[in-house]
Amino acid sequence: MKKLAVFCDFDGTITEKDNIIAIMKQFAPPEWETLKDDILSERISIREGVGKMFALLPSSMKEEINTFANEQAKIRAGFKEFVDFLKEEEIPLYIVSGGIDFFVHSILEPFGPFEDLYCNGSDFTGEYIKIMWPNSCDEECTNDCGCCKPSVIRKLEGDQLFKIVIGDSITDVEAAKQADFVLARDLLLTKCNELELNHSPFTTFYDCINEIKKLTGVRV
Repeated sequence: MKKLAVFCDFDGTITEKDNIIAIMKQFAPPEWETLKDDILSERISIREGVGKMFALLPSSMKEEINTFANEQAKIRAGFKEFVDFLKEEEIPLYIVSGGIDFFVHSILEPFGPFEDLYCNGSDFTGEYIKIMWPNSCDEECTNDCGCCKPSVIRKLEGDQLFKIVIGDSITDVEAAKQADFVLARDLLLTKCNELELNHSPFTTFYDCINEIKKLTGVRV
């Protein structure tokens, strides 16, 4: 049997709500809403939209924004148990997030370390927040993803890897297309149905544990 590896989204998946949206609602001027709608409707790329949204926020607000992000973030039920289960089964867990380093790392710190964590970077040296893109698209992707999840998967995968993608949104669709199995909720679940991808819905990470147990033959 192929070796399993899990590639898990962060915003709206590990956390119950999207942290970028929460930050924008709290701190950004109204024009962020148009940018959000343009991303979701795919009129502009994720990288362009997220970059422009954070460029609306002054760098001087870094500590205030980070404190807010950590205080409002609610971890989806069962995540700690999910991490522990994967460690016991020696299944690598890669966090692949379109979120920003300054809040992703601090929110996830109590649950790590993981096999690896990929997310976008941030620069607070200018007047406004500048987002950095250390995991940009490879030559096989033209979607201008920002943190390019399919590119990360391609970099890591081998012929003997059974890829499980867990996610919830438009940023997870291209990764889901590469997966052998998808655990999906919200918009990603709709897309998995439309694209007829091999998938199962989830609400909590207890659901994810049970589905992976079925795949591996571990007693449920």
